[in-house]
Amino acid sequence: MPSLIRFLVICGVLAGIAYGGMFALATLVQPNEREMRVKIPSDRLNK
Repeated sequence: MPSLIRFLVICGVLAGIAYGGMFALATLVQPNEREMRVKIPSDRLNK
């Protein structure tokens, strides 16, 4: 039984680290907004 408790504690700690990393990325990292241009050949427009 102690090995099961140790396994569950390790899984909980790893899950907490993963959740904390995702939370930090979601709250601390701001995406950069920029203009996007895509050139479309004129032969694709006039069919």
